[in-house]
Amino acid sequence: MSRIMNDIIGKWLKGWSLSRKLPLPVKYGSGFKVEVGEEKQKIRYVFSELNDDFLNLSKITTEPWIHLKVCVPPDEVKDAVPERWKIQPPGYMMSCFQPMKNPDSVLYKGYRLEYEKYNSALLLKIIAENGDLACSGHVVLVDDFAVYDRIVTDEKHRRKGLATFLMHELERNALANGIRNNFLVATKEGKALYESIGWELYSPYTSIVIPGI
Repeated sequence: MSRIMNDIIGKWLKGWSLSRKLPLPVKYGSGFKVEVGEEKQKIRYVFSELNDDFLNLSKITTEPWIHLKVCVPPDEVKDAVPERWKIQPPGYMMSCFQPMKNPDSVLYKGYRLEYEKYNSALLLKIIAENGDLACSGHVVLVDDFAVYDRIVTDEKHRRKGLATFLMHELERNALANGIRNNFLVATKEGKALYESIGWELYSPYTSIVIPGI
């Protein structure tokens, strides 16, 4: 995997950490390490390729809830690591290097916006008339990258274009700072939304973990 890919992973993971107010990633061999500190995600290690550093870490790690993540398809990981590791639902590292599609989307009637800034992050909330948090998402500016994180729409408020509108609002913040390199990691469900506004698959993103008893 190229040095460019590793640089991208580092910037994306820094944005991910800033979004969640976590310690910044540190180098771990050819990859990166973040002390997450959650009950079911104590530490995460992220690698751009399935190499000896990743495989050796999978062999020496026996503690539950330590996540190993790598930018290859799950089939390549499954038979290369000890059986105690469980493959998690697939992720998709996605990129967008041009203005997103459908920029004229408007906010659905009866909803309003709230903004919150911290670190180099912008949190955008879409609030329903009854006060519900209908949709929210973050964008973090890291060097020449905009990292999008935790784009979530409440199930009761879906199919109203809220996430599309939110993505364009977050993009405006990036563009106002001269940034056009956009990255995120999507779930299978979110992938279709991002593709509909011009994002493309940059790399598969596979996670493994040893579950607790």
